[in-house]
Amino acid sequence: MSEIEIAKKIILSGGLVVYPTDTLYALGCNALNEKAILRVYEVKKRPLSNPLPIAVASLEMMKRYAYVDERAEKLAKKFLPGALTLVLKKKETLPKVLTSGLDKVAIRIPAHKLALKLIESLDLPLVTTSANISGKAPPASVEEVKIKADYIINGGKLEGTPSTIADLTSAKPRILRRGKIDERRILELL
Repeated sequence: MSEIEIAKKIILSGGLVVYPTDTLYALGCNALNEKAILRVYEVKKRPLSNPLPIAVASLEMMKRYAYVDERAEKLAKKFLPGALTLVLKKKETLPKVLTSGLDKVAIRIPAHKLALKLIESLDLPLVTTSANISGKAPPASVEEVKIKADYIINGGKLEGTPSTIADLTSAKPRILRRGKIDERRILELL
C-alpha cells in the first residue's frame, strides 16, 4: 500500500495525518468529520474559538465548500495552487466546530504533489493546520513534528514560510497574515 493509500484509509476512519504542503507540515483530518476535528483541537491544544483552515485540490472543489466571488476566483487563478489562503464565506456543508461557529472559512490549494494527491484521492476537504502545539514553531521537517498523529507522510525538508492569508469576506480585502506571497501583489491584482 502506498503512503497516500495508508493516509487515505486513516483519514476515512477518523484518524489524523501529518502531511507535507508547499509551506510547512500540516496536521490533517477529514474536514467534514466533527470527531476528527475535535481531536485536532485536542492534539494541538488549540482553543475551540480558533477556527481551522482547510485544503482542497481545485477551484471546483473550493466552490463546494465556500462562496467564491469574482475577486476570490481572480486570486485563485493567479496564485493557487500555492501559498495563499483565502478567507471566504462558508457553505453549510462544513461543520460549525471547524469554523468555530463563524460563517467563514480559511481555504487553500497547496502546491505540493503529495498533499494534492491525498486530497484528490479522498475527494474531501482536509484540515490543514500546522503540525505543532498551538503557539509553538510550525515544523518544516518531520523531525520537528512534536504532536501525536496516526500517520506521518515524510515529504523531506520544506520551505518553512507560511501562506499569506487574505480575508475577502468584506468589501475591502484584508491581509490577516503576511506570508510567502507579497501582499502588494494580492492587493494590486484586486
